[in-house]
Amino acid sequence: MDEDNKRNCYKCQFFYVTWEPAHPNGCRALGFKSRQLPSITVFQSSGKPCEYFKEKKK
Repeated sequence: MDEDNKRNCYKCQFFYVTWEPAHPNGCRALGFKSRQLPSITVFQSSGKPCEYFKEKKK
């Protein structure tokens, strides 16, 4: 994944940390949990950066 296609889930308002050791990262926008960051899963599946990324308000 090149620099232009990266989305930082930690800065996204839809990202959350779960209590499940097998699936510690979740995405509320897409409704799934995974071991790796959701943005990586999305890019590997679609070949495109996550289109739901929305930066957290400070």
